[in-house]
Amino acid sequence: MNSTLKIVDSLENRVSKMLHRLEVLEQKNQQLRQELANSKEASQRLQQEISQWEEKYNSLKIANSMLGSDTNKKEAKLKINTLIRQIDHCIAQLAE
Repeated sequence: MNSTLKIVDSLENRVSKMLHRLEVLEQKNQQLRQELANSKEASQRLQQEISQWEEKYNSLKIANSMLGSDTNKKEAKLKINTLIRQIDHCIAQLAE
């Protein structure tokens, strides 16, 4: 009977340790999920910031070419032609 009590006690200790480990792992998992969510938010913010800087860069490039910079004149002309075509298309749609 004594050996049975020892086995039961041993099992209780093991189950208790396993439950404690489970609780610790669940807390760690929750912490990692929160860190992942924070990282995703930061990544999205940075991606938006990159897009804004790219738009500013393109606008600046076009402005420089319109001011007489020879390096981007061709790009500026193409952009202006594209804008004119888009405006003409809009006008045509409004006229319908």
